[in-house]
Amino acid sequence: METFRFIFMLTRDDRTVETALEAAETALRLGIRHVGFKDIGLPVEQLRILADRIRSAGATSYLEIVSPDRERELDSVRAGLALGVDCLMGGTHVPDVLPLLAGHDVAYYPFAGHVVGHPSVLKGSPEEIARNAAEWAAHPAVTGLDLLAYRNDGNVPEVIRASCEAVKKPVIVAGSISTPEQIRTVRKAGATGFTVGTSVLEGTFPAGSRGLEDQLRAVMACCS
Repeated sequence: METFRFIFMLTRDDRTVETALEAAETALRLGIRHVGFKDIGLPVEQLRILADRIRSAGATSYLEIVSPDRERELDSVRAGLALGVDCLMGGTHVPDVLPLLAGHDVAYYPFAGHVVGHPSVLKGSPEEIARNAAEWAAHPAVTGLDLLAYRNDGNVPEVIRASCEAVKKPVIVAGSISTPEQIRTVRKAGATGFTVGTSVLEGTFPAGSRGLEDQLRAVMACCS
């Protein structure tokens, strides 16, 4: 069984932060091996430097796509492929993205459910979201699902549980996770992992201090 995965997102409010490279260095030094960023917030040249640094450290890199616009999403996919990231997360236009992935060794985790706006919000009931998760997961090129469970106004544990039970592929819970209790909920509901970004970068995750290193250590402790 795969180890419960903590993906550190170098993002605040769905945008890559200007200090992303510095924050990545701290995470890599602590042994965090899953590091991601969004396609919004920094120019592609800086994203390339970031992706290269994550790769050189032997870590897995993630680009999460957050634009609801179809053409912008496809441009982001192309950019992620050009950057050589290991995983593409997010996006809603799965049938349009799949042809772009042909010939590329990249994992693909599209959003499950009806995702709208920026910052993104997940609409729908647990059952509706799970049906969409199963539909996307049926495609061989889809590695797993990106689930914005804490951006849904319903029963979050049931949203996670329903999608995890509907698919045989990994489910990553992303967005608005800021407490150990939420991480425990994600794990108990059956998800493969989760992302954290804003809370640790703002120093609001419960920890011994507001410093990034202590914040990251506190999140890591939730995974043991």
